[in-house]
Amino acid sequence: MLDPYLPLVLMAVLAGAFAIGSVAAAPLVGPRRYNRAKLDAYECGIEPSPQPVVGGGRMPVAYYLTAMLFILFDIEMVFLYPFAISADLLGLFGLVEIVLFIVTVGFAYVYVWRRGGLDWN
Repeated sequence: MLDPYLPLVLMAVLAGAFAIGSVAAAPLVGPRRYNRAKLDAYECGIEPSPQPVVGGGRMPVAYYLTAMLFILFDIEMVFLYPFAISADLLGLFGLVEIVLFIVTVGFAYVYVWRRGGLDWN
């Protein structure tokens, strides 16, 4: 009865054993040449500093707003894709629901647009 799942279970066990074995073997077979540069934090090729640079060390808020808007509209696409696949099965009910969803997201889009959230200064 569970015979069709045997290859899947074996593959999961093999993947888990490989992951655990790789992590366990890394300290044993890896190089042991440590220096100060390898132990420091990596900051995109610039020298790390303990204090932020005055005037230029902070990310602008517009960056985070743009990232959040991208996530919002990306999630909208995630919800629209299953509807596009099964639009015939859902019929009129599905159409009404997806129109209400798009109108709701449209209100959010218009609000952000009117507040200047899409203007990059």
